[in-house]
Amino acid sequence: MFSHLRAWVFGIVVVFLLLGMTYAAVFFWPKTFSIPFLKDDTQSETSSNGEWVLVARVIDGDTIELEDGERVRYVGVNAPESVDPRRRAECFGREASAFNESLVEGKRVRLERDISDRDKYGRLLRFVYLEDGTFVNEVLVREGYASATPYLPDISKEDFFREAEADARKNERGLWREDTCNGKK
Repeated sequence: MFSHLRAWVFGIVVVFLLLGMTYAAVFFWPKTFSIPFLKDDTQSETSSNGEWVLVARVIDGDTIELEDGERVRYVGVNAPESVDPRRRAECFGREASAFNESLVEGKRVRLERDISDRDKYGRLLRFVYLEDGTFVNEVLVREGYASATPYLPDISKEDFFREAEADARKNERGLWREDTCNGKK
């Protein structure tokens, strides 16, 4: 009798352990996982930090498309919308897009990841640097073409971007000029 009870309790414990491990794997396992010796050599060179890639075109003030078709959304900043087909371009959206284009289109850039790999639209989330060291995300904010917009968990440069935005506001650059948007969309 006790052996049947012991086997039954053991079975229940095993089932709960398996359920717990499945739960942990589903909810806590890294979304991007690779085993080095099984690495796919065809993997996009944009998936790791610090890789140099060519910008094929600018989508808008805070999004670019790379030569391989991969789209990249700048981390920590938000430029006014200029290409959303459901609504008009926001104030200073076309200017932000044109400024971003003058900075990066047709140029090689270095991409760095913060915490998240991709956003809900499948775009890479990255800090972007030009070959001369210019930090594109920061320049867009400091010159008033974008605002500092942190999204958890990608907040490693939040204070830096907030300082850049404060400088743009204080000096009334871009979005913050009274004769453009004065900080409104």
